[in-house]
Amino acid sequence: MKSDAATVEQYLEELTPERREAVSAVREVVLANLPAGYEEIMDFGMIAYVVPLERYPKTYNGHPLMYAALASEKRYISVHLMNIYADEASRQWFLDRYEATGKRLNMGKSCVRFRTLADMPLELIGEAVGRVPMEEWVGFYEASRPPKRRSRAKGS
Repeated sequence: MKSDAATVEQYLEELTPERREAVSAVREVVLANLPAGYEEIMDFGMIAYVVPLERYPKTYNGHPLMYAALASEKRYISVHLMNIYADEASRQWFLDRYEATGKRLNMGKSCVRFRTLADMPLELIGEAVGRVPMEEWVGFYEASRPPKRRSRAKGS
């Protein structure tokens, strides 16, 4: 359920009390573990944790470079962990650690979905968020981008 909220506070106010409690609990864990430099904003209709445009303006879509996000969807709460999506070793680390929690995993490429707060391994979400400092994330992003093609002058 995409939100048009301009602020995180507005977004949280739109939620039912049960969803607000769950999203707020995950948000607290994210903020407590988020490496320095990332910024919490609303982007793409969800709470996003990004590299500020002032730090890294050359993104492919003009939006701040997303590192993680949190959203209340129609049937679940989603936590997007871009570092898990972008790096196979991190993905395997996450899958192994998740399995050890004994909780049922519902995951896409970067999106981990939960129906209730009790389903969430909050400590693991915090560890996953805390894994990659901002400068390292920017470097990883730059290394993943295709090299720019040189344009040739007409007539050459």
